Amino acid sequence: MTLAARIESFRKLAAEWLRGLYHGMISHPAYEKIETQAEDHEDAFMLACFPDAFGIPSPVSYYTAELLPFLEDEFEAWERRMWDRGSLLERKGHQYHF
Repeated sequence: MTLAARIESFRKLAAEWLRGLYHGMISHPAYEKIETQAEDHEDAFMLACFPDAFGIPSPVSYYTAELLPFLEDEFEAWERRMWDRGSLLERKGHQYHF
């Protein structure tokens, strides 16, 4: 094995190791937090649009019903996710390790 081949092999190994280090230290935890926060915002939006699904009366339900054809794919998953969730406090507590 020539010196140039050994150097190239070391550079590839170092690049792979640094990529894994970057992913583990910076990108992966941030991605999970951003994804969780986006899901919380989506849940709040859907609850504001469709409170009737949980028995909360809303005067704007007539107008938000027009959004239902556009959000039908997300609506069923959201409703299932909201019923399965213990509470918002439980989720936030888990998010901040309480």
